[in-house]
Amino acid sequence: YEGGAFTTKPIVFAGSKLSINMATSAAGSIWVEIQEADGTPIPGFTRADADELIGDFIARNVTWKESADVSALAGKPIRLHFDMKDADVYAIQFGN
Repeated sequence: YEGGAFTTKPIVFAGSKLSINMATSAAGSIWVEIQEADGTPIPGFTRADADELIGDFIARNVTWKESADVSALAGKPIRLHFDMKDADVYAIQFGN
């Protein structure tokens, strides 16, 4: 319940949106930051820009300042950093 975080290894993706299979408690939440391969937060996709994700979804689009568009980062190595509190992430997927 205190929360935790994890960061992926560098990945290269195709697509314009990131969706996650996730579940949180009523008091839980998830925030996703996109980072350069070296771990530097990418402007526009930082933790501060991330919209809080709450609920139970098979495929929930991740958004930053209410925008889900990640197409500008497609084809480049990035890392995903997840900050979570009383939450589970089961899968991630990039698509259109």
